[in-house]
Amino acid sequence: MADFSLTTLFVSPVGNTLPSSGSTQNLTPGQFGIFKNDYTYATAGNIAAAPYFYVAQGRVNTYLQGSKRSDKIAGALNSGGNGRSNVTEWYKVTGSPVAANQVTEVVNFNVKAGEIITLTLRAFSSYINTLYFNGFTRSVTVNAPCLACGGDPCADVDVPELIDRLIYQLELRAPGDNPDNISFDTFYQFQRIGNDQNAKLVISGKPLTQYGQPCDVAAFPWEYDRMVFRTFIFAGPATTADFIVADPCNMVAEPVITQRASYVAGTSSEIAQLEKNFYSYQAGYLKHLYRMVGYNENFESWVSDGTTYDTFYIKFNDYDKSAYQWGDYIYEDATVIIAVPQAQTTAVNAILAAALGAATDESAPITSTTSTTTTVWPSTSTTTTLIP
Repeated sequence: MADFSLTTLFVSPVGNTLPSSGSTQNLTPGQFGIFKNDYTYATAGNIAAAPYFYVAQGRVNTYLQGSKRSDKIAGALNSGGNGRSNVTEWYKVTGSPVAANQVTEVVNFNVKAGEIITLTLRAFSSYINTLYFNGFTRSVTVNAPCLACGGDPCADVDVPELIDRLIYQLELRAPGDNPDNISFDTFYQFQRIGNDQNAKLVISGKPLTQYGQPCDVAAFPWEYDRMVFRTFIFAGPATTADFIVADPCNMVAEPVITQRASYVAGTSSEIAQLEKNFYSYQAGYLKHLYRMVGYNENFESWVSDGTTYDTFYIKFNDYDKSAYQWGDYIYEDATVIIAVPQAQTTAVNAILAAALGAATDESAPITSTTSTTTTVWPSTSTTTTLIP
């Protein structure tokens, strides 16, 4: 059965000091802390002895409400590991402000001299898909050049020259007089590696275009995005139908993805968006009226621009089993998300790990370089998966 999690987001301010005295109600505005069941401050040394703990943060606006606080969280190590844990998921995501771009190498050319060769690229991203229903698809077509060698100069194909011809066509400006026409070089970079018959064409996606940020706090401008692309190289001219590319039986080279595109994680833009997404779940009153100051006394942002955050996720059920009400409806649990500037992650992680155990790291690898063929595009472990 599916569940709908009541989610509360806590953003630890830059320079936050974890409480070393007092209770949840002694938190200064924005101050983030972790507290035991008796509301005294928790440390890595004392949290395991408590039956459960809270995550809390001080507010600026305390009218009709106190500090923002989570529900009761009981980890597997609380109370000496008595087994009464209500946590169903516990993991962390390490922030990374830089995303890897896809790199594809076209290798193992099997081409006859004079043969017509077509290279088709199809790119996808949230941005690109607003313009093209099936990705940005373009093709270039060249004749395979002869390799001048001895008595029969056309017996073999000059692979480096073939790649150079492809790159020349790929780097041409888009047809037409409109300066806004989109060319390949809007989204890609191209390079030949090698000067012999084993030369390869390296195609790299460019970093994504930064979206414009409106000056309206009620807007939801940030979204996840990455660019991925498919590569087809086949014998014959390009098809006239955008959504039809290659006959797999006619492929004359092998496209190999050596680096997959990834997402950024934990950027200040992402965390600021989460503050809006989950605001209604943690405000005492007056939900989404961000732009009207007089009606927006509860909304507070503790994100600092340019900061990278590690995020901790704790998903849990009600601690008090008597609070469960069983019926013909979807069960609701709770989730706490804690965004912590990377400089402060160690201290927070130590306290949480002392109650919950070591967190599972759900961070997606940005790149796992195993060898380097060029200073521009690092080569990584390969895969035969077709979907970028």
